Amino acid sequence: MLILVGSKNPVKIESVKEAFGKYFSNIDVQGVEVSSGVSDQPVNEDTFKGAKNRADALFVINKASKLGAQYFVGIEGGILNIYDKWFSCGCICILNDRGIAGFGTSSHFSLPMNIIDKLLKGIELGKVIDDLTDQHNSKQKSGAIGHLTKDVITRKDLYTQGIITALIPFLNPDLFK
Repeated sequence: MLILVGSKNPVKIESVKEAFGKYFSNIDVQGVEVSSGVSDQPVNEDTFKGAKNRADALFVINKASKLGAQYFVGIEGGILNIYDKWFSCGCICILNDRGIAGFGTSSHFSLPMNIIDKLLKGIELGKVIDDLTDQHNSKQKSGAIGHLTKDVITRKDLYTQGIITALIPFLNPDLFK
């Protein structure tokens, strides 16, 4: 089974392998760089839109290039304002080869206002965490959640969980007719 992921980020690719591997055997997961069509630091619904845009772009590429993929996974990290609080999370959109969509999210976690202020100015969370921790490319490692939880939870852990929730309609097709 060929699964395309809308990113070359190894964390995203590995999380797709882990999530799909829980349900399917003989999977081939390939990253393809596509645009999210939203800002580098999505806010609120743009996080969902970015994930959907990535999955849609993969669907089109697959059809045009006749790659034979069965699933297309868009993953977008962003921030959401809920209950007058700011949270970071990963939004996932999975399309199958018939164009049916499933959405999921990772766990949401709070961010301090000094980080939120930078994000609302358009600075990407990965860059903010890199600057805060003197790391390079933390978004391809444990990410903000890794830093904030002292690596008890990593970015891959978050995305794997969100991908599993996005798979629910495909695992239960009779319930989602």
